[in-house]
Amino acid sequence: MSLAITRAELTAADLRRQAARTRDAKAARRMLAIALVLEGHSRTEAATSCGMDRQTLRDWVHRYNAEGLAGLSDRPGRPGPKPRLSPAQEAELERWVETGPDLARHGVVRWRRVDLRDLIEQRFGVRLHERTVGKLLRRLDFRHLSVRPQHPDSSPAGQEAYKKTSSAWSAPPCRSGPAAGRSRSGSRTRPGWGSRARSPGSGPGEARAPERRAIAATPRPGCSAPSARPGAWAPAWCCRRSMPRR
Repeated sequence: MSLAITRAELTAADLRRQAARTRDAKAARRMLAIALVLEGHSRTEAATSCGMDRQTLRDWVHRYNAEGLAGLSDRPGRPGPKPRLSPAQEAELERWVETGPDLARHGVVRWRRVDLRDLIEQRFGVRLHERTVGKLLRRLDFRHLSVRPQHPDSSPAGQEAYKKTSSAWSAPPCRSGPAAGRSRSGSRTRPGWGSRARSPGSGPGEARAPERRAIAATPRPGCSAPSARPGAWAPAWCCRRSMPRR
C-alpha cells in the first residue's frame, strides 16, 4: 500500500533542494525519504534508503501532511524537573561558597559536596544527593579546586620571619665550572677542576704524594616552599569560571 502525500506545493526536486540547504541532518533524511515516495518508490525502499523503518516513515509522512516542512524537525523536549532550591536559596548558597566555612561552626577548613549537602538540608530542609550538589555548583559557575589547605593555627608573620632568617632561603646560586675548551686538533677538552701535585723530588721510582683536587662546593639544595603560604588557601568550591555564562 503506497503512502498518500496530500501536500502538493513541493515536488521531489524541491524537497531535495531543501534537504541540501538545511543544517538539520535528521530533517534532511526525512525530506529525502518523502522525495523518494513522490518519485514512485515503495515505502520499504524509501525507508531503507534513508535509514528508517516503514512505520517511522509513515509517521513522518503524516507529520508532513499536517505541518509541512516544519513538521519534519524534532520538537523541543519537555522542560526538566523543577529546581529544588529557589533563586533566593541559590543566592545564599553562592554566598556560603564564596565566604568559605568556619572551622568552629562547620568543623572543616574547606567545603566539600557532602558538607554543603548537609548544610542545605539543615537550613532549607531540602535533601539533595551529593552529585546533585556538584551539578548545582557547576550550574552556578563554580569549579572544584584541589589546593594546599592552610592550617588554622598558622602564622603568616612567623613564616615571613623564617624566610628572612633561614639560610635555605638565602643560599647562594650554584656556580658553574669552567667552560670546556678545545685542543689544537679541534676536539673538545674536559674542564679542569684542579691540578695534581706531587711531592718535590718525586720520580718514577718514588712514591707519589697523595693527589689533591679542588672540589667545587656542592650547593645546598633549595628549600621547598613552606607548608602553608599566606593567602594560598582557598575553599574547594570558591572560584568562578573565566568563561561567561551561556
